[in-house]
Amino acid sequence: MSRSIVVRPRASVDLDEQAEYIAQDNPKAALRFLNAAEKAFAFLADMPELGAACEFRNPAAAGLRMWLIRGFEKHVIFYRSTETGIDVIRVLHAARDIEAFFGN
Repeated sequence: MSRSIVVRPRASVDLDEQAEYIAQDNPKAALRFLNAAEKAFAFLADMPELGAACEFRNPAAAGLRMWLIRGFEKHVIFYRSTETGIDVIRVLHAARDIEAFFGN
């Protein structure tokens, strides 16, 4: 059974921005990044509880989990498990101030 994957608009922008940045040095790596992200989404949709639970001060961030993109481990998927799959909220580079995105 195929599980649903919802990529929120902000997460889609995150993916595009990171792929564009990677493509400046290596266009093929940018495509690999996008493919790796899609594979991670599919994997998480099948087993959504595998990601580490996140704890932020902001109650709106309740239930968030995180998962590193294989081959691009500095890129982190933030998502929620749903009854039918996953809801991808953001995809951020680990060097970013993650707390600033979810903590307040």
